[in-house]
Amino acid sequence: MSLSRRKFINTIGGVGVVFAASTVGLTQCDQMPATAVEPWKGPSSLYKDDVRLWALSHALLAPNPHNMQPWLVDLRQSEEIVLWVDRDRVLPETDPYGRQVLIGHGTFLEILDLAARARGYSLTVDYFPEGTSAITAPAASLADKPVARIRFAEAPSIAPDPLFQSVFTRRSTKEPYDLERPLSQEHADQLSAAMKHQNAVLKFALSGADVERLRHITREGVVIETYTPAKLEESINVARIGAKEIEQHRDGIDLHGPMFWWLKTLGLMNKEVAMTEGTMAFQAGLDYAMGWADGSPSFGWMTTAGNQRVDQVKVGQDYVRLNLAATQAGVAMHPVSQVLQEYEEMAELNRQFHQAVGAAPDHTVQMLFRLGYADPVPPSPRRAVESLLL
Repeated sequence: MSLSRRKFINTIGGVGVVFAASTVGLTQCDQMPATAVEPWKGPSSLYKDDVRLWALSHALLAPNPHNMQPWLVDLRQSEEIVLWVDRDRVLPETDPYGRQVLIGHGTFLEILDLAARARGYSLTVDYFPEGTSAITAPAASLADKPVARIRFAEAPSIAPDPLFQSVFTRRSTKEPYDLERPLSQEHADQLSAAMKHQNAVLKFALSGADVERLRHITREGVVIETYTPAKLEESINVARIGAKEIEQHRDGIDLHGPMFWWLKTLGLMNKEVAMTEGTMAFQAGLDYAMGWADGSPSFGWMTTAGNQRVDQVKVGQDYVRLNLAATQAGVAMHPVSQVLQEYEEMAELNRQFHQAVGAAPDHTVQMLFRLGYADPVPPSPRRAVESLLL
């Protein structure tokens, strides 16, 4: 995420550093490292002879919680991939049971399938071939057993899925949208048509009082997470501030650009300061989230009758299909996870949210996301294929 000049000036209240920054050129320092976004340009020619590596170079572009890319793959059996959870990349504070991590594995699996089809291969997916952990087991326990075993088979007559064309341009747009343009019914219908697994029910709030209610709830979710220290700290720990940290990690929440460079250089932006109420960094993080919460003209959500591990994975598969369909339609999309998180401080707001969207008491809203129209945004960092290999 790059901080704009106007946002920066508003945040720091116009102190003298603005003048200092402007004298060196606000557009030239601390840009996104090219290596961090190299995977968005397409697979390496080194992968052309192994369709699994070629498909993986697409799958790693999938949306996932906090961009932690929590995937590990085992390629030791020919024509097969075994997909695992990377226990070092789960988020135990904000995703204590790993529900969101498994949704992120679903997005990975779906793009893997789209890529395989584009190369003339069909996939057979065996979900949780060794069984699953309990639904309320700690997130790290998901790493004890594989999420899926995927077998590749040549299928020359298989038809490519048109959604594959948007894999490299898909984004999660975390900016305010045009409030004068709620999602059109035509585009809502296009997103609905992209659903494939059908284990979730997709609904929309396009405008009016329902949207206002959801804006209020998303704001409250942001406040609860921000003022619950352990939850905020988890997010701050995976923030990569500046080009050097982004290039080193190529994951997490990227914060870069001239303004972040100045804030960091002057000691006004670091992890300790960002955790401290009353500081510029703390308030800037809160204001940023409030900006996108208020800048949401429409919402969508996905609800399942069950909440088994396979339900969570399949929701991820359909979610990324919605995201790709949105890309093709020129629709901006961004998941809103705070109110869905399963920890004590969020429980009451989560109950209110389920009531607001009419979810049955025994159903689970798996995904909530903003929808609308906005200017294009750049890609987020991604690790190399080799970093996923066991």
